Amino acid sequence: MRACGRGLGQSARMADMKPGTRVPDDVSFTGADGAPVRLGDLIGEKVIVLYFYPRDETSGCTAEACSFRDLYQDFQDAGADVIGVSRDTAEAHEKFRTHHRLPFRLMTDKGGAAATAMGVKKDFGLIPGRVTFVIDQGGVVRMRFDSQIQAKKHVSEALEMVRTLAKAA
Repeated sequence: MRACGRGLGQSARMADMKPGTRVPDDVSFTGADGAPVRLGDLIGEKVIVLYFYPRDETSGCTAEACSFRDLYQDFQDAGADVIGVSRDTAEAHEKFRTHHRLPFRLMTDKGGAAATAMGVKKDFGLIPGRVTFVIDQGGVVRMRFDSQIQAKKHVSEALEMVRTLAKAA
């Protein structure tokens, strides 16, 4: 796991979203209907597995999304909601969701402002990062997994943390 600098919401500053850090409420994405969705509005009822990935329909991103799909019921049973985020458009997300039968929401981060606010760095300065966060009902990051090449491991690590949180509740 890798953590980055400390941030103040959805500004251009890189955030330090390491375990124990509260996520900024003002981070926002665009939902499937084109409406803005604030991270702060998602916090509370369930644990959130928020995963940032580079692009729909690429091999690593498809493998990761399908792994989340295959274990989605396990995440739900443990009290978590899974949300994928990339810079792709809502239309691209809908095609990706339909093509791979993804049961969870995909959000758009046009321009990468939410990724920046969450401390998700580009790899090699070019490729949008692949980072998964597990955020508890209080809005605190409980896990951060950062690996461009271990796409499927994001899922197993997140599920393990979600189950740990469920046992502690």
